[in-house]
Amino acid sequence: MSPSGPGPDTGRIAVIGGGPGGLYAAALLKRLDPRREVTVWERNAPEDTFGFGVVLSDETLGGIEHADPVVYGALRDEFVRWDTIDVVHRGAVHTSGGHGFAALGRRRLLQILHERCESLGVRLRFRTAAPPAAELAARHDLVIAADGVHSATREAHAAAFGPRITTHRNRYIWLAADFALDAFRFETAETGHGVMQLHAYPFSRPSPGPRTPSTRSGAPDGCGASTVIVEMREEVWRAAGLDTCDTAGSAEHCAEVFADALGGRPLRSNNSSWLTFATVTNSRWSHGNTVLIGDAAHTAHFSIGSGTKLAVEDALALAACIEEQPGLPAALAAYEAERRPVVLSTQRAAAASLRWFEELPQYVDQPPRRFAFNLLTRSRRVTHGNLRLRDPGFTGAVERDFGCPPGTPPMFTPLRLRGLELRNRVVVSPMDMYSAADGMPGDFHLVHLGARALGGAGLTMTEMVCVSPTGRITPGCTGLWTDGQEAAWTRITRFVHDSAPGAAIGVQLGHSGRKGSTKLMWDGIDQPLDEGNWPVGAASPIPYAPGVSQIPYALDRTGLDTVRAQFTDAARRAARCGFDLLELHCAHGYLLSGFLSPLTNRRTDAYGGPLENRLRFPLEVFDAVREVWPEDRPMTVRISATDWAEGGTSAEDAVGVARAFAGHGADAIDVSTGQVVPDERPEYGRSYQTPYADRIRNALDVPVIAVGAISSWDDVNSLLLAGRADLCALARPHLYDPHWTLHAAAEQGYEGPGAPWPLPYRAGSRTPPTGRTDAPRPRLTLG
Repeated sequence: MSPSGPGPDTGRIAVIGGGPGGLYAAALLKRLDPRREVTVWERNAPEDTFGFGVVLSDETLGGIEHADPVVYGALRDEFVRWDTIDVVHRGAVHTSGGHGFAALGRRRLLQILHERCESLGVRLRFRTAAPPAAELAARHDLVIAADGVHSATREAHAAAFGPRITTHRNRYIWLAADFALDAFRFETAETGHGVMQLHAYPFSRPSPGPRTPSTRSGAPDGCGASTVIVEMREEVWRAAGLDTCDTAGSAEHCAEVFADALGGRPLRSNNSSWLTFATVTNSRWSHGNTVLIGDAAHTAHFSIGSGTKLAVEDALALAACIEEQPGLPAALAAYEAERRPVVLSTQRAAAASLRWFEELPQYVDQPPRRFAFNLLTRSRRVTHGNLRLRDPGFTGAVERDFGCPPGTPPMFTPLRLRGLELRNRVVVSPMDMYSAADGMPGDFHLVHLGARALGGAGLTMTEMVCVSPTGRITPGCTGLWTDGQEAAWTRITRFVHDSAPGAAIGVQLGHSGRKGSTKLMWDGIDQPLDEGNWPVGAASPIPYAPGVSQIPYALDRTGLDTVRAQFTDAARRAARCGFDLLELHCAHGYLLSGFLSPLTNRRTDAYGGPLENRLRFPLEVFDAVREVWPEDRPMTVRISATDWAEGGTSAEDAVGVARAFAGHGADAIDVSTGQVVPDERPEYGRSYQTPYADRIRNALDVPVIAVGAISSWDDVNSLLLAGRADLCALARPHLYDPHWTLHAAAEQGYEGPGAPWPLPYRAGSRTPPTGRTDAPRPRLTLG
């Protein structure tokens, strides 16, 4: 950045909050133009701060280096660097290297920023509460609210910023140990009260010479120091009596629990208290000439070490946008446009990490090395692929534990379900094509399913095949209630078995329930037909979209018996067709799903009320189908593990549903989510549904199929090795590339039985050349 004259709307700047984000924004803006009047209000003393150490990434440090070499130089001299992570579980220590961390004390970071601000002429007003933001906004051209997670500015203007604050279930406390660990350490302690977790990392390295007590921190100077965070579920915290402990008692208790990690040393606090993490989001980050940065705008869980990083990056982006844009409104809009996608991505990763630690008890029975891999990949930012680059020795050991033959990626290891051995772990997910006439699959279905089976997937699933004309979603849905349909499906299964030897094909049987008699997806999804509607039945007479959809009739005893018979008749036909696997569709708000969800089942008879009753009819259908389906062929069940709506299927319900089907003989649970009610609020994102599969698999030790925005072979390998799934079902990637699985093998350099190329396609098994890449590079640049 180079100095230039201040714009007419940024000459006087007020910063509320003297944390790293506020101080760095003040320094940058003053450095860009010394004529600016920049004032920082901080209610605490200069030496007061929470926490102990902060971690910054190389990416963040690179931005600091380019924006302010003076600050970068001071930080570089202070940083403690290390590249290993130790995961300690049930006495086993597994170390993964190649990660790269840099940390320093938060107090020292603030001192560096104080010194830089003072050298540039920024006014620092310590022990002084800032005036209200509205008052500052009237007297300044720009107000930067860096006043933290409990931002008074945000709350005072909540109508403008639209904050949403979500609190979480774990309790945690920030402590410190007066010695420097040599790695980032995660350790579990399974106590009589429950599972406790330690997160610890060094932030100050030992120095030679005599050590004397520090007047600043109470720790001996020169001995090094480490941040220690201890967290646990609320119920564990209470059972251990920590809810009644003072700070000293809490530190003593934690030091005793993790005595091995600390070498028997004590822990100290800094006015520490037990907290619950709050995720902060805002609809907007600016209001007039006031802008939020750092924790005031957004928070991300401490387990991915991103709070200070995000605040500093906010400051960098805000200063750059003010410098680049013609006026303040454009600058604030550009700042938010630049930062919001980055922050949302970080928050998704942080949410995944947070949930992993909240659900820690479900993983403690994993073998220690798998547990370590699971922990390292919990946020989905670290994957199997980059762990192989960082530490091939550790990752290779995890692969061997999983059972990967030499040179075989996890996704290409076989899996047996009853008499069916799948050659790899990739499933072409069921996808409605809406291209049938009178339920009859045609040439389109032959080409569609045949192409994907030729593309290498271990299992190719049909779309939902409806068990009756009135069980269709749309007039374009396929069925299996006539001899003609049976013959058409037999043609497809024969093609798959003959032309793609070793590939399996499965059928998904379902009934639309209250979501039936609607238009083709591209003509108006979930909209009723303009003409030719058929009556729809459901668990309860509740329309899918009130005022739009048909009101379904509630199935009586005769209706229930009829539907069950339709499923068994379709299953018999499916067996004669030669399908290798049958999946019962109990998800997405269709008929059987409608019985399972409390939002769609309001019955007062034996099929409604508690989960045990809501399960009754789906289990009756499952049992009837299992009885007629060949014993050696597997059956799976697709469920919606959450409705993404208040009052819907809970996490405990989802595990209960899976447990019930597994107890009745389901060979795997296909774990999807949502599509049960129209007012759902899914948390979309990469692999966003996989935590639900993960929970069921580790709670019940039943094979699961994970679905939901799994888009890369690296994700598939990661999910399998972490023990979160046994199979991965992908939909859109197989629409984009029918040969997705074969291409995944080629990209990983794998040739083997898990991904054989069809003989006519073998010439295409190598990536075609795209152009010359060996041109000589210039040796000189003449100017």
